[in-house]
Amino acid sequence: MKAKTADKIATSIIMAVAALIVLVLAGLLGYILFRGVGHISFHFLTSAPESIRKGGGIGPQLFNSIFLLVLTMIITIPIGLGAGIYMSEYAPMNRITNFIRLIVEVLSSVPSIIVGLFGLLVLVNLFGFGFSLFSGALALTVFNLPLMVRITEQGLKGVPREQKEASLALGLSKWKTITSVMLPIALPVVLTGTILAAGRVFGEAAALLFTAGMSSPRLDFTNWNPLSPFSPLNPFRPAETLAVHIWKINSEGLAPDAGQIAAGASAVLVITVLVFNFGARWLGRYMHRKFTAIK
Repeated sequence: MKAKTADKIATSIIMAVAALIVLVLAGLLGYILFRGVGHISFHFLTSAPESIRKGGGIGPQLFNSIFLLVLTMIITIPIGLGAGIYMSEYAPMNRITNFIRLIVEVLSSVPSIIVGLFGLLVLVNLFGFGFSLFSGALALTVFNLPLMVRITEQGLKGVPREQKEASLALGLSKWKTITSVMLPIALPVVLTGTILAAGRVFGEAAALLFTAGMSSPRLDFTNWNPLSPFSPLNPFRPAETLAVHIWKINSEGLAPDAGQIAAGASAVLVITVLVFNFGARWLGRYMHRKFTAIK
């Protein structure tokens, strides 16, 4: 009887704490959206910011964020998939492998500001990439790589052993088994993790302050030469992303409507991250039903 009572009390406390966290999160998101949604318009999403006049937008910053996301995922996905496949299927179980897993876990918990300082010292100064989208993409690769490695490894380990053994018994090589049998089954998990990692990239600011920079050149969206310093496709130009722009305009914005711009940009950022998260959940369920025929 005492055990049941204690269980009910513990369950009630856990549910109350969970409900409180959900309410705080919902209130925070609701407050940001309530303040910012009214300022979102097509002009706001496509026009350049103004430093001392009203009516500025977030067009270049939004483009920089999307471009940086594409660059980061182009670098992160192949490395993360390869490392996850190696750790799951090829790495022997010994102290070295355990040490690598420990390093991956430690790296996943490193604050993003530390990753930014590492990028400033190594990528910006030592390698000479300067404040650029490429430096920011490499820094965010370091930030997101542990997540991709763990998700890929866990997805492959979740494949039923019988299916793997059946493929090998039919004469398929180990690599063919991984690419043709195991990866398609693990694809829902890998895709979900990839989209969540993309959401982290889109909302990151601290690491980009020291790598991508806090300003952008005046972009010419009619110039598609990636070697031009004013081309939006140049990965070696400095770029202020949306998250950095929010921090900057709140700390040193001089425009009369700086508060409204920050509120609108924050709402755009929150909506985008929510779309990434809900899209990852939907895609994961859809791919799971597609590959397992479970409705």
